[in-house]
Amino acid sequence: MSKIIKEYDKNNNLIHYKKIFNNFEYWSKFDENNNCIYTKYSTKEEQWREYDENNKIIHYKNSNGFEFWQEYDKNNKIIHYKNSEGRQFWQEYDKNDKIIHYKNSLGDEYWWKWKRNYKIEITQQEFKQIKKTKERQELYFNNKKNNRFELMDI
Repeated sequence: MSKIIKEYDKNNNLIHYKKIFNNFEYWSKFDENNNCIYTKYSTKEEQWREYDENNKIIHYKNSNGFEFWQEYDKNNKIIHYKNSEGRQFWQEYDKNDKIIHYKNSLGDEYWWKWKRNYKIEITQQEFKQIKKTKERQELYFNNKKNNRFELMDI
């Protein structure tokens, strides 16, 4: 069994962790709101984080060169994400904080509608895609009819 050493600050934040068996270790620093702003690992990797006034992470950076930034709406929902590799996404929400639109830098885009019971009602575009997929499945399964394949609803 491996021995683990843990140290905490006055706010009960884990500031030092060490696993004796494999010499894995890390140290962390926290801000006045108990957000982890810095971590250094025994593997030499370091991580830095910045937070907004609502304690939501707005910037992350590591010693390997990866970074990301996030923006939030007034209800603390992520509305924009961007990273150092060029990936981005945008999200929109309705008045009930339910996601209604998602778009990313790869060209994917989705729209949703919500009913009162919060079940998703798919859009016409998504319905057409499901219909195409189902037709392809039917064709495949009809060709395999003798092998007892059956079409299942998706």
